[in-house]
Amino acid sequence: MATTYEAIATVTVGSGGAANIEFTSIPATYTDLVVRLSARCSFAGITGNLAIEFNSSSASFSRRTARGNGSAASSTSGSDNYIGDIVGNDATGSTFSNNEIYIPNYTGSNNKSYSVDLVTENNATEAWQYFVAGLWSNTSAITSIKLLPFSQSWTFNQYSTATLYGIKNS
Repeated sequence: MATTYEAIATVTVGSGGAANIEFTSIPATYTDLVVRLSARCSFAGITGNLAIEFNSSSASFSRRTARGNGSAASSTSGSDNYIGDIVGNDATGSTFSNNEIYIPNYTGSNNKSYSVDLVTENNATEAWQYFVAGLWSNTSAITSIKLLPFSQSWTFNQYSTATLYGIKNS
């Protein structure tokens, strides 16, 4: 059975930045969802922390995060909606993080799992790769997804782009 990706919506941040990136009115016609994000943020550091909300909720999340840079590795867990880091203003200019968020069975009546694969780049020093396994303990169908800062104050920089894809088995 072939898997078909269909672009549902794309958001590209304009001049002045954006406080969040949001997809609303997600149709229930797919089996899975994927968000692909190329982003940079205004945080005054190498990376800014990124969070996700489903249906405007930041509650009932849990996750396990593993990260490494080729010379060091670590893992953390939490009862929060943190999904990794994106490149901040102190990183090499014009570099962007690349992120993929996979959400299977987003309309099902069970709790919603998700996974995140992302890499931050800083040509001057190092790059980090993150893997996040998460759970949203809520049985509602996902109808909106919001990406936003986690426990920090920053905005998405101009040219940050996110595309939401629906996946169908054909």
